[in-house]
Amino acid sequence: MPRFYDNPVIGGFHPDPSVCRVGEDYYLVCSSFEYFPGVPIFHSRDLVHWRQIGNVLDRPEQLPLPPDTPASRGIYAPTIRHHDGRFWLITTNVSTGGNFIVTAERPEGPWSDPVWIDLPGIDPDLAWDDEGNCWAAFQGVGVARIDPEAGKVLDGPWPIWSGTGLQWPEAPHLYRIGDWWYLMIAEGGTERGHTVAMARARSPRGPFEPSPVNPILTHRGTDHPVQSTGHADLVTTPDGDWWMVLLATRPRGFTPGFHVLGRETFLVPVEWVDGWPRVGTVELRARAPRAWHPWEPPPARDDFDAPVLGHEWISPRSRPDTSWSLAERPGWLTLHATGSTLDASGCTFVGRRQQHPECRVEVRLDPGWARAGVSVRLDEAHHYDLEVCDGRVEVIARIGPLRNVVARRAVPPGAVVLAVTTRTDDLLPPSATGAHDIALGTAATGPDTIAFHLGADLLAELDGRYLSTEVAVGFTGRVIGMYATEGSASFDWFEYRERGADVPA
Repeated sequence: MPRFYDNPVIGGFHPDPSVCRVGEDYYLVCSSFEYFPGVPIFHSRDLVHWRQIGNVLDRPEQLPLPPDTPASRGIYAPTIRHHDGRFWLITTNVSTGGNFIVTAERPEGPWSDPVWIDLPGIDPDLAWDDEGNCWAAFQGVGVARIDPEAGKVLDGPWPIWSGTGLQWPEAPHLYRIGDWWYLMIAEGGTERGHTVAMARARSPRGPFEPSPVNPILTHRGTDHPVQSTGHADLVTTPDGDWWMVLLATRPRGFTPGFHVLGRETFLVPVEWVDGWPRVGTVELRARAPRAWHPWEPPPARDDFDAPVLGHEWISPRSRPDTSWSLAERPGWLTLHATGSTLDASGCTFVGRRQQHPECRVEVRLDPGWARAGVSVRLDEAHHYDLEVCDGRVEVIARIGPLRNVVARRAVPPGAVVLAVTTRTDDLLPPSATGAHDIALGTAATGPDTIAFHLGADLLAELDGRYLSTEVAVGFTGRVIGMYATEGSASFDWFEYRERGADVPA
């Protein structure tokens, strides 16, 4: 039996993980922010191999997001639990409505319409006591006794513990373990100072005493390649072992370091010493519960032969039925423009998360008379586009207030193959590696280089730091996808591969 596994166990823009176990099956959910469908849900039998089995919020009525919802708003920090034969999920729509609960008989869904509940803050949690009372904790940190079926607060809310004094005490989870109620929170902010802290009490209302070894987990102030460790959840195996899932980042490049994939889901074992959890360092290669490789990513290639889009495909804010079709041209994904630019909300964009530091994406596009292409997107003000229109292909960089065409070439009529690659070695183009450039201070490296190709021909290379959280700010990571901003265009296939896996990049 293999003894090691690779972190992250779910790579790329899968933050704020929450996990529950039912028998020998584990289910995990993550934040989705402004993207639709919302709250991806994964299944595993060993905590290492994760497969996406759906999205909890897959209907517009479950996920009302106004057209002007800013990037990094929307759905924050879900908690998933299994109680009394049902799956329960509580989360926050910070753009519309606040906190709500949805339920399902099966984790794949269908999940119910939201039951809204008047609780303050974000990051809500659910826990049940032996008498059947349901307790909801929330950012701050407070707790209330609620009726989760009706969405009513029965008692409270009351403040219970504000952490160790760091900023943003949040992400609370309550656990009944033996005779104690344990409260685990994140604090210190979700950046490099992120930590996990623990307290315990005899009642969910407290008073809570802090762990003598707080924080029980943090990588702050270290040069470890895994940073921003926090926002965690605990789970036990059928054998009684304890594990923690958490978010963390993998920054690269010159100081301050840049993370481009967003906050990802990591795994670390937990031991109990004198009634308190002890958590080790979160390693990129760590001891495994049973398995060897990390998560099971979506299929490398989508030929769009299925009647519905796969679970991995997401769109900003909404995906109107009139904006896309798999039936108009069988075997192709046809996109109809709903907005004239990627620089504002309302555009037609269908993409998937970048999940590896080095990857290669290829698409076969028949643009017809449309304006369409493939985009590497962080938000409306930070994206790189490879666009075909009017017999030419262009590489376009949108960085904050600047928008520039950095390469242009004529293309013949008909379908073309477009490719985007990312690499983390040989970062600076040859013109910026000489002694003169170093003397001018231009040799500082970003996290990666993003290259754009028409077939096998290289069109342009761009610095990846401008599509990073440290530049663009926010909570999300890169999403690479197809778009149309004028007319209608069809995509024959979309292929995503880790660079160096199966095909050269």
